[in-house]
Amino acid sequence: MKKYIHTAMFTALLLLPSIAAAAEAAGGTVIKKTFLQTLKEGGWCMWPIGGFSIATVWLIIDIWLRTAPKKMSPPADVAAARQTFISGDYVGAYQAMKAAVSPFAQVVRAALSSVGYGKEASEEALLAELDKINSTLQTRINYLSVIGVCTPMVGLLGTVSGMRGAFATIAEPTQLAGHIGEVLIATASGLFIAIPAFMGFYFLRNKLQGSIHTLQEMAEGLFRNAPYEYLRDADVGQEETYAALPNWVVTAEEGAEPIA
Repeated sequence: MKKYIHTAMFTALLLLPSIAAAAEAAGGTVIKKTFLQTLKEGGWCMWPIGGFSIATVWLIIDIWLRTAPKKMSPPADVAAARQTFISGDYVGAYQAMKAAVSPFAQVVRAALSSVGYGKEASEEALLAELDKINSTLQTRINYLSVIGVCTPMVGLLGTVSGMRGAFATIAEPTQLAGHIGEVLIATASGLFIAIPAFMGFYFLRNKLQGSIHTLQEMAEGLFRNAPYEYLRDADVGQEETYAALPNWVVTAEEGAEPIA
């Protein structure tokens, strides 16, 4: 990608003398244009680039809010979990976390659902839920990387389209200047969106890792020195069970012939 970007920038620099010559041939007059008028000169590629810009802003704001400490581990959920754990009400803790919707509540609920199978099973369930949350948020962050890669490509495609029109009207200075302007605007717009997209990707990725580590420490702190020996075979979740005994076992216990 860097090779294509450097090629486009080098081509734009080569075309700068042509812009100056075209402006001089037109009388050296400078026409003031609004920002929207300038964007329109970028050609068709400004439409997808505009969509990428909106998606970039939305993703950065959305992920920033989702990875905030108060969103990942709301103080109310943490306080409710700690209070029920201190009182030994693990069933109440599970119900409280089931009613909440935060990542902290999801992790604690997953660990509580396996607490009857021992410490190892509970820790595995906790880490598995953490990995699930991390993967979901990381997928959103990866979209910023996709935008950062695709936007310059769209800008370069607009550059090629503008250069094609420029070569077709090279004998007409006024039209040549318009096509060259399209080339520069398309290239610059693609880079203008790619830069914040990549910056947001790396910054939010690091922010997510910090939030996940904090969430893991808070969740594991609840289960530190938990009395697993007293919770063995306990169905804390009290969820409905769909996996019954095999039908041949049931029929054998009833005195009937096992079903083949």
